[in-house]
Amino acid sequence: MPGFLFHEIIFGPVRSRRLGLSLGINLLPLHAKFCSFNCIYCECGWTGPHAADQPLPSRAEVATFLEQRLQELNAESYLPDAITYAGNGEPTLHPDFAGIVDDTLRLRDRWSPRSKVTVLSNSSMIHIESVFQALNKLDSNILKLDAGSPSQFRLINNPVASTDLDRLVENLCRFSGNLIIQSMFLRGSFKGEQVDNTTDEEVENWIARLRLIRPKMVMIYPIARETPVHGLEKIPLQELEAIARKVEAEGIPARVYP
Repeated sequence: MPGFLFHEIIFGPVRSRRLGLSLGINLLPLHAKFCSFNCIYCECGWTGPHAADQPLPSRAEVATFLEQRLQELNAESYLPDAITYAGNGEPTLHPDFAGIVDDTLRLRDRWSPRSKVTVLSNSSMIHIESVFQALNKLDSNILKLDAGSPSQFRLINNPVASTDLDRLVENLCRFSGNLIIQSMFLRGSFKGEQVDNTTDEEVENWIARLRLIRPKMVMIYPIARETPVHGLEKIPLQELEAIARKVEAEGIPARVYP
């Protein structure tokens, strides 16, 4: 499966099931996925062996194209609800991510002050101080946590490099609640091993992590698009809502996005 890719630095606005009308910012290569994870459900497909060799848009290019698009949308009275770092992989891999955040906030304040600056991140780079500080500035700091056990984390998120789940959670705790957790639930198999983060044990492992992190919200969602691993099961809404209720029993707001 080649995967679905964004071929522009600024794309949309598009309708998002979580964010409303969202203007996307792609900080990754325009014709390849570049990510620190190889999630088995990713709509962009797999990270190729030479992804890191692909050119990234410069900070100046991002600012120029973003301002141009915001000016156009302002003139059309069609301003987005969100300005979102998303695109073809993990946005915080960009070496100028912190500076790009500062530019985006400045341009947002000038052209679309009601838009929330948002990130969809896999959490893998939050140990880098400049990334951590930049994420803390955003209106909606949406970070991934798909599993509570190391075995399911490894199977589902399939990190390109060694990533320790305990350390990742410790760094999520550093946000002191200034984050939203997004979690994908699914069942299937990968490399001959059973993938299932919906069992009672796995859900309790995941909730135990949430108790430490104390996010301001948890976004729960199922597979919505074609996946690079075939045969993954879309979890029924009723099951997801039951998981959400367990989160809310901990005093943490949760919402399912079917």
